[in-house]
Amino acid sequence: MSDVLQILTAFGAGLLSFFSPCILPLLPVYICFMTGLSVEELSMSKERGFGKTKSVLPECLLFILGFSIVFIILGASATLLGSFLNSLLFKYQKMIKIISGLVVILFGLHISGLLSVKFLQYEKKFHLSNKPVNKFSSFLVGVIFGFGWTPCVGPILGGILVLASTKDSVSKGILLLSFYSLGLGLPFFLLSIGMKYMLGVFSKVKRYFKPISIVSGVLLVVIGIGIIISGFLKGG
Repeated sequence: MSDVLQILTAFGAGLLSFFSPCILPLLPVYICFMTGLSVEELSMSKERGFGKTKSVLPECLLFILGFSIVFIILGASATLLGSFLNSLLFKYQKMIKIISGLVVILFGLHISGLLSVKFLQYEKKFHLSNKPVNKFSSFLVGVIFGFGWTPCVGPILGGILVLASTKDSVSKGILLLSFYSLGLGLPFFLLSIGMKYMLGVFSKVKRYFKPISIVSGVLLVVIGIGIIISGFLKGG
């Protein structure tokens, strides 16, 4: 799998992460928390509430920045760990890539519903009852999002992290997770600039959770197969 294709795959994985069954229904809650506005106020027309709706944009950008930093740090760490293991276990590079690919395939089968893996169903959430008073509160919520919602993005993110661990430089791992974050953050950005319309669109997507899960699973299986193939091509 070429570098460009892997970057596009990471971006697509980010988009699919956004449409997971536990992130999408909570969008109004997150946005209301960040802005202090009600759903009704956020859904106003431009004529009645453009000023309030426009104020969502900086809050949303800080939120995206928060979880992006978390994911990018994870990507850099995965690449460093992968490079360390490859140098330490040089003779077993092929085996490491095969095992890594099989793990990603396992993630894919789990998301698609073909296989149930208990430890991937573990849920850890951070609940905030009050919005922090400083101007970086949305950034803080983004950081918590990055660390806390593992059931929502865990298997897909895990697949991209495993892919990052196979890279030979930290910059490539950072690039992969940057595009993953971009894919995850783009719908949030669109939501912030077209609140009324996008909330309606996202609410209709709920009926397609199962197909989205299947597509996500297939994507991870393809990534896993690609990692395995690269192991046979480059391994000793």
